[in-house]
Amino acid sequence: MATTTYKVLAQSAPSATTNTDVYTVPAATQAVISTIVVCNRNNATATYRIAIRPAGAAIANQHYIAYDVVLAASDSTTLTLGITLGATDVVTVYCSTATTSVSVFGSQIA
Repeated sequence: MATTTYKVLAQSAPSATTNTDVYTVPAATQAVISTIVVCNRNNATATYRIAIRPAGAAIANQHYIAYDVVLAASDSTTLTLGITLGATDVVTVYCSTATTSVSVFGSQIA
């Protein structure tokens, strides 16, 4: 019988203007992302991108679920999603500043 574990799947403070893999679903596991929170810790506007890459595929236009979304100074965005992921799927983010944090919450099923 499968075991479901509810947890913080990943947290990252990515470098500016760099695609950063935040979460990779482990082998023999599935995951459901319930929420992604993007936080701008700076007093200037930032932008972010979020991509879901099936089986770790090279990033491509069809993978983006958010693209150059504006995030106000000292603000956060909470995305309640329900994204289902299979083994080795990857969540990748790109932020315009190094003062952005990303948290991914959900469950792993193994």
